[in-house]
Amino acid sequence: MIRRVAFLSIHSSPLALPGTGDAGGMNVYVDSLARTLARRGIGVDVFTHRADDDTPPETEVVPGYCVVQVEASGSDRADLVASYAEGVAKWIVDHEVTPDVLHSHYWLSGWAGVLLQDELAVPLAISFHTLGRVKEATRSPGEPRESLVRIAAETEVVARAGCVVASTPAEAADLIEHYQANPERICVSPPGVDHTVFSPGDKAKARRRLKLEPGPLVAFVGRIQPLKGIDVAIEAVAGLDGVRLLVVGGPSGVMGESEMGRLQAMAAALAPGRVVFLPPRPHSDIACVYRAADVVIVPSRSESFGLVAVEAQACGTPVVASHVGGLAYAVEDGQSGYLIAGHDPADYAGALAAILDDPANAVRLAAGAAEHAARFSWDATADRLIELYQGLVE
Repeated sequence: MIRRVAFLSIHSSPLALPGTGDAGGMNVYVDSLARTLARRGIGVDVFTHRADDDTPPETEVVPGYCVVQVEASGSDRADLVASYAEGVAKWIVDHEVTPDVLHSHYWLSGWAGVLLQDELAVPLAISFHTLGRVKEATRSPGEPRESLVRIAAETEVVARAGCVVASTPAEAADLIEHYQANPERICVSPPGVDHTVFSPGDKAKARRRLKLEPGPLVAFVGRIQPLKGIDVAIEAVAGLDGVRLLVVGGPSGVMGESEMGRLQAMAAALAPGRVVFLPPRPHSDIACVYRAADVVIVPSRSESFGLVAVEAQACGTPVVASHVGGLAYAVEDGQSGYLIAGHDPADYAGALAAILDDPANAVRLAAGAAEHAARFSWDATADRLIELYQGLVE
C-alpha cells in the first residue's frame, strides 16, 4: 500500500501563481494531484527550489500535503541539480520519512530523480509536461533553441526511470519516436479538472466582476511567450468586426518581456481598443474568465496536454485550439469546439466566427464542451497514478 510520495519540482513551486514566471499548467497539476492524494490518506511532500528568503522552509498546504523549500545553488545546471538532490536526500533522512515513490515533474526534476532513486533506493516515475525535442521542432523564428543538455538529460531520464507518465497517447507516441522510450514503461494518465471550481455559470455576472462590457468576447489564458501563439489570436480577432480579445497572463521565459511588448504593439496596430491585457489571477478566479468568454482560444505551437482547454470546457465555454500535441485529445473537434491545423489566423477567425455568429451552434458546442470535460477529474488521475505507484513498488 502506498503511504507516502515525494514530488520533485525544482523548476517551479506549486505555491506560485499560474501565469507568472515559469508557473503554468504544471503547477496546477502538482498542486491538484497532491491535494487529491492527501485526501486519500497518502502523504505528499513537494520539494521545490527555494527562490526567495520570504517563503517559509516548509508550508503545510492541507493536512498530509507539504511544500518543502530546498536550498540549492551551482555554477551551472548540473551543479544546481546535484545540490538540489542532496538537499532533498538530507531532508528525507533527517525527517525519517522515506517515500514509497519519487515522482519527478519536468526534465530538471527528472535529472534529480535519477540521482535520488539510486541514493534512496526508491523507484522513480517522471512526468515531463513538455518535451525538449518537440518544442525544438515547433519553436517560433527567433526563439532560442532547446539546449543539448536538456535533450541529453531527457534521454537519460527516459532510459532510467521506472515509469514515464504521459498525459495523452500523442505524448506517449512522441516519447517513443523522439526518445526511444520502452512502451512497456509508459503510462498514459491525463490531468484532471476540479469540477467544484470549473463549472458553467452566469456569463453576465462574470463580465460584471471583470468589468467587461457586453459584446462578443474571445479569451486567452496562459503565460506570455512565443510558444503560446498569442500573435495568432490577435490577428484572428483583428479580422472580426466588433470582437474583443481578453489576454490573461504574465511574461514568461527569456523572451517573455519582449513578447509582451511585441503583442501590445501588434494589438494597438491591428485591433485598437479591442484587446485587453490582464495580469495573472489566482487559479480559482480563472473560472470567472472562462465563464465571461464566448470562446476560449488556445493557438499553441506545441502543448503536451492543454489544461486551459479542458478547464474552459468544464465551464461550458467552447474552445478553438491548434491541432497539436495533447490539444487533439483535450478538445473534441466539432463537438466541444474546433481544432485548427497550422497557425493561419484566417483559419482561427473562421472557427471563431462559426461560434460567435451562430447562437444555435454556440449553444450546441457549449453543451458538448461541458460533457467532454466531465471525462477529466483529479480523482480519476489519482486512481491511475496510485495503481502505477503500487506497480513500481511491487
